[in-house]
Amino acid sequence: MQIHKKYGLTRFINARGTFTPLGVSRSSDKIARASAEALSEFFVIEELQTVVSEAIARLTDAEAGTVTHCTAAGITLSVAAVMAGSTPDKVAALPDTTGMANRVVLPAGHAIDYGQSLLQALRLAGATPVLAGTDEACSTGDLEKELAHEDTAGLLLVSSRLVHGERVDFIEAVAAAHRRGVPAIIDGAAQDMRINELLAAGADIVLTSAHKYLAAPTAGLIIGRKEMIRAVRAHENGIGRAMKATKEGIIGVLTALEEREQLDLNSWRNEQDEKVTGFVAQANELPGIKARLVPDPSGMPFSRACLTLNPLQSGMDARELAHVLRTGVPPIWVMEHKVDANQLYLELVPLTDSELQVILARLATVLSRKGKQKV
Repeated sequence: MQIHKKYGLTRFINARGTFTPLGVSRSSDKIARASAEALSEFFVIEELQTVVSEAIARLTDAEAGTVTHCTAAGITLSVAAVMAGSTPDKVAALPDTTGMANRVVLPAGHAIDYGQSLLQALRLAGATPVLAGTDEACSTGDLEKELAHEDTAGLLLVSSRLVHGERVDFIEAVAAAHRRGVPAIIDGAAQDMRINELLAAGADIVLTSAHKYLAAPTAGLIIGRKEMIRAVRAHENGIGRAMKATKEGIIGVLTALEEREQLDLNSWRNEQDEKVTGFVAQANELPGIKARLVPDPSGMPFSRACLTLNPLQSGMDARELAHVLRTGVPPIWVMEHKVDANQLYLELVPLTDSELQVILARLATVLSRKGKQKV
């Protein structure tokens, strides 16, 4: 925490999850040491990428993988790969896609915004995004209608809590793309513990973040068939030059992958359940709050805490409480996507016991004071 003091930066408690504007995650001491060591050394980057590809393959049973700057970069590079392959002239031409199939089909409800529009990430490669179905629903028939166009280069699916509408069956969607002879990409940015499941849907490429729950330095992982990974790597000499992975990033990813290989997932899941269960039990003792566990909406193996406020008892609504928490000392950031329903969500995965007690103490102080004022 000396860095915060040195530069006058805000120290806060992050119960909002792997949120990019808040620094995403905390790396372990082992990952931090490995990344720091890499900064003072030289490497043949091609060798590093080969080693990390082997590590990704071991962990996921995929054929190959590569590291790029982040998942957003991975989206653009994967789309470039399905349009241009590894043909040097085409690689050099992008984002000019003259003479190439450049339509990338995705369900309308998957056109998410994660701080950047997903559609812009496609357009950066020169692709033309084509939305199938509506925000409310996209059937396999809707996808097949758009995939049938002769200029279709690929299908993009998104696995995220940010998607809209009814769930799209990934296995059926990927099969529809393959019937038309086009590759399928699945963006699972915050889904690193579900990579095997997403690959099992038949995707040619699966994307995930290395700096969310893997807690590596900033990086994205592109995982899938060797031919597709080879095409992605070809674009390092094209538009991917601005999206390249760093040596410290790759070493950090390697270390994070090694830690994940050694992780007892069942024990880790139990630890997370105990953490959230204990927090919820204590939160339920506070005035005006009903707390409960809620599963991660995108299928990751942990729960979040949901706090539902009764404004008549608490003296405030969820929006006001979120503001009070965020402007206190230290600031506490929580998820605010359900404030209109008087709900706040907290992700506790990276938090220490002492941080949880700070949150509970702050809630107790604020709610007790507000409740008395209401009376």
